[in-house]
Amino acid sequence: MNLQFVDKYFARTLFTIATLTILLAFAEAFVQIFGQSLISRFYSPGRLLELAATLLVFVIVQLLRQIRDELRARLRAETEEQ
Repeated sequence: MNLQFVDKYFARTLFTIATLTILLAFAEAFVQIFGQSLISRFYSPGRLLELAATLLVFVIVQLLRQIRDELRARLRAETEEQ
């Protein structure tokens, strides 16, 4: 198992968690309209969206790192061919 494999699935896992957090935030906001709470008011929907945004920043960093590594590999391959 190489580092690229781990990075790829780490980014996917964080994206999935962020997506679920966003869905939970919207569900919590909807349920609060009726005076109830899904998560016992530990986190407000706005705080959940902040958490999801933070996770998505890490996903973007991972994706940019993967793009950079791929471009470097292509550049090396092209310079070796010449």
